[in-house]
Amino acid sequence: MLSVFDIFKIGVGPSSSHTVGPMLIARRFLTELQEQNLFEETDRIGIRLYGSLALTGIGHGTDCAVYMGLLGETPETIQHCCNNAEIEDIKEKKSLHLLRKKKIYFNPQQDLEFCGGEILPEHPNGIDLVAFDNQGKEIFGQRYFSIGGGFIRRVDEMDRDEPGAVPMAYPFHSGEELLKLCKTHDLAIHQIIARNEDALRPREQTFAKLDKIWQIMATCIERGLTTEGVLPGGLEVSRRAPMLWRKLTKGTPNEREALFDWLNVFAMAVNEENAAGGQVVTAPTNGAAGIIPAVIKFYCANDGVTEREKIRIFLCTAAGIGMLYKQRASISGAEMGCQGEVGVACSMAAAGLAAVWGGTPEQVEHAAEIGMEHNLGLTCDPVGGLVQIPCIERNAIGAVKAVNAARLALHACGPHKVSLDQVIETMRQTGLDMNSKYKETSEGGLAVNVVEC
Repeated sequence: MLSVFDIFKIGVGPSSSHTVGPMLIARRFLTELQEQNLFEETDRIGIRLYGSLALTGIGHGTDCAVYMGLLGETPETIQHCCNNAEIEDIKEKKSLHLLRKKKIYFNPQQDLEFCGGEILPEHPNGIDLVAFDNQGKEIFGQRYFSIGGGFIRRVDEMDRDEPGAVPMAYPFHSGEELLKLCKTHDLAIHQIIARNEDALRPREQTFAKLDKIWQIMATCIERGLTTEGVLPGGLEVSRRAPMLWRKLTKGTPNEREALFDWLNVFAMAVNEENAAGGQVVTAPTNGAAGIIPAVIKFYCANDGVTEREKIRIFLCTAAGIGMLYKQRASISGAEMGCQGEVGVACSMAAAGLAAVWGGTPEQVEHAAEIGMEHNLGLTCDPVGGLVQIPCIERNAIGAVKAVNAARLALHACGPHKVSLDQVIETMRQTGLDMNSKYKETSEGGLAVNVVEC
């Protein structure tokens, strides 16, 4: 079974699949190189990016992420990926210090290849890493995949369970099984998840990690609310969250629309930070990182009051729903389109809020189902390969949808017609049917119909 902290990871923007995953892959490659006792023999590294990683790699900072991984960084240890003096040194000096221990020649124009026209059969987000000795002979090579949400796989692991997975006390692989567990043991969804986490660590450590996840989310919101300027990448998109924040805090917002405004500003603050390459929490991906923090901030931590128990309930419940999408479909925009990112985040947030509001497990499941049902078919079409248009506003809309889904579920009477399992399977089938140009490649939709200025 997956852990809450497989769903919620600390990372850097702008993309969990294009930045977090490639950084982890590069770091893992060097670990495997050391295990083969070939690290000292390595004189050059060759990199090939395939499919979506190649087509939108520059805009998503994939090249920078791989460089930082080769330097030995991990997403949790780095505050910013692309705007980094070390990246400029690599390009200018044509050298790279592997793990900051061994200096090798590295020329990005020669040693990094973008193979956008080649989609590997296992997954659209593929990376080859190859080590050469000082005679130019290949001494070690591996193929990896960044499969969404910061999850990575070596090619021989693609058909396996999550590496290091631990059997849980209450295993479930569907919404139906999860609801049966709740009924049999008279437990809420968040209690099932918490007891499963007990197999991995003491409960107090789980709570401490949950509190840290929220702390990173909250800090990200605060940075986004106060940082002015234009987002990097060339689209000249200005940050809007600080302006809206000033209006909300200094004026008297229209009470009828105030809910929308607060959710909008919190979600946009996170995703503007993500677009700038800042530190965020995958929830369940970077491209959808603003929805869950926005809903938590408004309903569990606003006005300077942090209701820690509510936040823990929210995160555990949301993670349980996220696990179902990860197990039964995918949270990769390259596989599912944006329904697999913003749609899943909306579904998770709706479930978390329904739980905080005291919903039964059945109502929580219903909220999650509604949250996805009205995001089915959502395409991924970032303009210029940047996680800015339409991604930032899409998180704001997703946060509002999540709240409405939770309200609809709690006001519903009797059983609902569409189950969460059915809507997840529908999402999976829709993603498989979706043309690849609408799945994070920037080859269709807004990405080709909006003129880059």
